[in-house]
Amino acid sequence: MSCISNGARAAALALAIGIGGIAVDMAAQEVYPTRPIEMIVPWGPGGGSDQTARKIAKLLETELKVSLPVVNVPGATGNTGILKLIAGRPDGYSLAVLSADTLYANQISGGQKWTLNDLTPIAVMIQQPSGFYVAENSRFKTWADVEAEAKTKGVKVAISGFGSPDDVTIGYFNSKGLKFLAVPFANPGERYTSLIGGHTDLMYSPLGNVRGMVDSKQMRAIIVLSNSRVPEFKDVPTSKELGYDVTLPQFRAIVVKAGTDPQRVKLLSDALARVYNDREYTEFLKSSIASEASYVPAKDAAGFMQGEFESVRKILAATGKN
Repeated sequence: MSCISNGARAAALALAIGIGGIAVDMAAQEVYPTRPIEMIVPWGPGGGSDQTARKIAKLLETELKVSLPVVNVPGATGNTGILKLIAGRPDGYSLAVLSADTLYANQISGGQKWTLNDLTPIAVMIQQPSGFYVAENSRFKTWADVEAEAKTKGVKVAISGFGSPDDVTIGYFNSKGLKFLAVPFANPGERYTSLIGGHTDLMYSPLGNVRGMVDSKQMRAIIVLSNSRVPEFKDVPTSKELGYDVTLPQFRAIVVKAGTDPQRVKLLSDALARVYNDREYTEFLKSSIASEASYVPAKDAAGFMQGEFESVRKILAATGKN
């Protein structure tokens, strides 16, 4: 028979509950971060998302005083990497790059696997105009050359994946009587090599992603998808001046899993704001031919991305696909 009275048992239970409550409260107030934060890049190495993530991770390490290892998780136009983030814990120890490619592909390619409600955007960190590129020694000297051939036979275009802005843009040009054949590559390096090696005829890319290959005369832009000319490509015509109403600029945001502690989200958001204003990141944006006002803070990021997606819907409607 137990010699512990009911009153003593109750007191012990109350003490245990109190201690447990204190432990939970202490956990909630744990200093963050205290260990490495994973940076998920939903693409292979070498592309724009990878370049952006590595630059941000480097500068965030200084801000947060922990390492940010970059993990490349390519597949399904970036959705494999986003699903990896969503499958993890909402503790702020995993970040991911969400690009326009991935957002659009998930929404329009069928079999939607996640929604923006599954994510908490921390900031949009870069926006870039895109364009079509040809190899430096391409038979296409002007966009008129591309149009002439694409009206009579198929022209192969290297893209990032189905459902991406690349894919939507190709659908738009096809609706105008051109015959573009999309060839997807999950690994950016393979996409670049396909163009330079002559396996594809054109390549869609945000302008700054392949700056080095343009400067080294391996490829050149043949049309910029923009309403006005870009200074770095002042001799390259825009889609607007050639009568094509399509731009679909690229953007890349940093996101965490929904449910992450708001205080941790704010800490990350404040740190990213400082990164964006860092001189090194400013130089990165300049070399990437990014828009001057690329930054969108956490409070406006979800609305911004939804607005960009509405632009995609209009293009799809114009091509009879939505």
